[in-house]
Amino acid sequence: FFYRQSNIFRIIRSNRKTRILFSSLKHSLVTMSLRSIALVMGGTAIGGYVEFSRGSTIRESHGAQITAITPAILLGCGFWSLFHGFTVGRARAKFAEMARKDGEKDVDERYLLPNLYAQGTSKYARAFNCVQRSHQHIFETFTTVAVGGLTGAVVFPICSALSTLMYTVGRYYLSRGYVETEGDASKRYKYPLAKFMWFGLLGNITLGTMSCFIVASGKKKLI
Repeated sequence: FFYRQSNIFRIIRSNRKTRILFSSLKHSLVTMSLRSIALVMGGTAIGGYVEFSRGSTIRESHGAQITAITPAILLGCGFWSLFHGFTVGRARAKFAEMARKDGEKDVDERYLLPNLYAQGTSKYARAFNCVQRSHQHIFETFTTVAVGGLTGAVVFPICSALSTLMYTVGRYYLSRGYVETEGDASKRYKYPLAKFMWFGLLGNITLGTMSCFIVASGKKKLI
């Protein structure tokens, strides 16, 4: 396999036009990713600035109620992730039984707990591992989203609530996409709203960071 891969890259390097095209494609992909990140974080920063400079009347009259929206959304997302874990448990038993009926060996040792993911590359193992991934992936971002959202809500309660809601909607559809891939993880973004998870994550990171600077500079007092 690695020998074939090395030959492929050798051919690419030997052809000048192909090399230029390959380099251009790689640069475009990186640029598109960085551009998306810059747009999301820049748009969030502008929204936060507008809220902080123009939304004083709303904060003074309904500040406590608006600030409570972000933790309420986070609690709802956490409660959903808890119940989504039961989906993984049912899928573990389901695919282990299907693998057993299909004649796979050492099913209990490969599929059942304490294994987090099923061992092997059979269609049942891949299908279950995508379901497991739909739940495990939550914990890679939820802490950052929660800290950023709660910190951001201190200064930007409206923007933080919208950003956290965006993350939660995207998180639900990305997990749902993972479950429905039937082992092909490349289809996890079958729902367009799944990408909103990343927008919400970047938004909360931006708002949380801005909130820390504003509080540290004395422009916003907590007490």
